[in-house]
Amino acid sequence: MEIRVGYPSFISLNDIREEDKPYRYYGGICLWTEDTTKFITMKLFYLNFLFVFGLEEFIYSSSSELQDIQNILLRPEIKGVQLVYNWKSLEKDKDVYDFSQIKEDLKYLNGVDRKLFIQVQDRFFSLQARNVPRYLLEEPVYKGGLAKQSDADSEGGWVAKQWNKHVRVRYQKLLKNLAEEFDGKIYGINLPETSVEVDDNVKDFNCDAYFNAEMDNLGYTRGVFKHSHVVQYVNFWPCGWENENNYMNNTFVFAERNNIGLGGPDTIPFREAHMKNSYPFFHQSKGKVFPIAMAVQEPDLKYNNTKQEFYDFAKCYLNASILFWTKCIFDSSYPDCIRI
Repeated sequence: MEIRVGYPSFISLNDIREEDKPYRYYGGICLWTEDTTKFITMKLFYLNFLFVFGLEEFIYSSSSELQDIQNILLRPEIKGVQLVYNWKSLEKDKDVYDFSQIKEDLKYLNGVDRKLFIQVQDRFFSLQARNVPRYLLEEPVYKGGLAKQSDADSEGGWVAKQWNKHVRVRYQKLLKNLAEEFDGKIYGINLPETSVEVDDNVKDFNCDAYFNAEMDNLGYTRGVFKHSHVVQYVNFWPCGWENENNYMNNTFVFAERNNIGLGGPDTIPFREAHMKNSYPFFHQSKGKVFPIAMAVQEPDLKYNNTKQEFYDFAKCYLNASILFWTKCIFDSSYPDCIRI
């Protein structure tokens, strides 16, 4: 059902600011204006009613914090937790896998009737974090195993050289072993964000090779995880601003064709950089890509949106069916929340 309400003649579309474009979710109904504006003002253009299901709300955390967030985890609206496990913690040495922490976490969550989503981390946002197995760093075939990331807004970090086929084979073997142990037992698995800023001194990197490697890993993950959800975080692609090289479009087409979910690490209503990249694709993917799993992480809170605004935008614009909340949205007293 669509209700069209005309603008008063004295109101120009150019007068409506980006920050005046709210999306609202009221008990199963998304209300929004396509060009617009605030709801209870005269600035209505198109008012749409869509009957939708609510979001599944999760907390995202590290495994070590699971007991500390129990009071949040047991809130009635929270359906589970997304836990991040780095590669090194899961593969102690070549072909020496240790999934004991996942098993322990899964047992605890099953006991409190909560679901587990895991993220297998192959990129790191600190120069001190080189969390891949040592053999990747030392054996010549892996060409160092990690590539340095440079970021003007932070100290930098590292990303596994997935474009090196030997590194990628090892990562996929880890995924295969995880699937053999946990497929159908965990609610889902997601691969980390696509955004990287590889240092100019990394000579073996190129954008096409990186894109193809990420798609190869994604397809492989879907192939071995036949029952649990598979989600790729996609926010930006190197050499892919505003869908340059068609990377973003190809990601969504690939996901739709292969029954793969997509999502992102940041939910920031109408932020310009995201609106030029992944957000419009999520907006156009209703009924095509499932699940869409978005996160609200600590850095997103600096934009001063309310919890309801994050929820509304994720549900009604990005078409999310899963939302991973930072614990800080519920309780800002945790030590790592203070800096926000």
